[in-house]
Amino acid sequence: MYLDEKQRLGKLEDNLKRRMQILGWIRSFFNEQGFLEVETPVFVPAVAPERYIKPVECQSGYLSTSPELYMKRMLAAGYAKIYQISRCFRDGEKGRQHNPEFSLLEWYRAGADYLQMIKDTENLFHYIAMKLSGKPLVRYMAQEIDLMPPWKRITVQDAFLTAAGWDPLSVDDEERFDDDLVLKVIPSFPSEQPTVLMDYPAKMASLARIKETKPEVAERAEFFISGLEMANAYSELTDPLEQASRFAEEKRLIETEQNRRVVSPDKFLESMKYLPACAGNALGIDRLVMFFCNTDSIQDVIPFTADTA
Repeated sequence: MYLDEKQRLGKLEDNLKRRMQILGWIRSFFNEQGFLEVETPVFVPAVAPERYIKPVECQSGYLSTSPELYMKRMLAAGYAKIYQISRCFRDGEKGRQHNPEFSLLEWYRAGADYLQMIKDTENLFHYIAMKLSGKPLVRYMAQEIDLMPPWKRITVQDAFLTAAGWDPLSVDDEERFDDDLVLKVIPSFPSEQPTVLMDYPAKMASLARIKETKPEVAERAEFFISGLEMANAYSELTDPLEQASRFAEEKRLIETEQNRRVVSPDKFLESMKYLPACAGNALGIDRLVMFFCNTDSIQDVIPFTADTA
């Protein structure tokens, strides 16, 4: 039995070496720009209440689903540019491209918005590609992809009108939205370069700021490469009353629809009184490594998944 595992782990060695390189380049990228690398708790008393993210309960608390709330508390305390590579946990996320325990890169800038996060993400991928091969072209799943910024950008409204034939800003149907996003919209993106999907319906971004010039949308952007979702960026909401209201509604829906308890992140809400205008991004490290290792399976880039632990 162990000989099978020995053989499996042996096949991963080249990818794990590349993973090590990529982690080093990520740190170099942010360190060169004056970011501070931080560490925040993995075992936490509360997480952000979100219907589509189920936390792993542990004794009297939870395993972290994201370092976001703690990193924003640091922004509220005066930190300007911070990043973190952390271990996170989400119950039920298991499959070819998912694992309930995963690595997440998050970074935040005070005084920035989601447009800056888009630039950061484009530049990070370009930086890694140049370190890897000296050129911005990466072969993934038999397709050569050009990572040279700027990437293609399209709003949710335009993408859905073009690929699915309806406007999610005027039609409130989350189930239809999710189905058409996966089956129609994402497949319509060009395969030869990444796509940034911007300006989500306001109700689909519980921690994002509403766009002043278009209040029906939130300043949220997601990044897709060859159908693979890579990152999720926000202009962060900084109004504590609005955030408390959104959390309360999420709490109500989670408790009534999913019958699970929700603990309010009160310390985070208290810190929001001091939170400056800021923006943040969350990028899946495992998927990033999958892309640069030219594989579509998370089992090829981490030694042990939920199926092999």
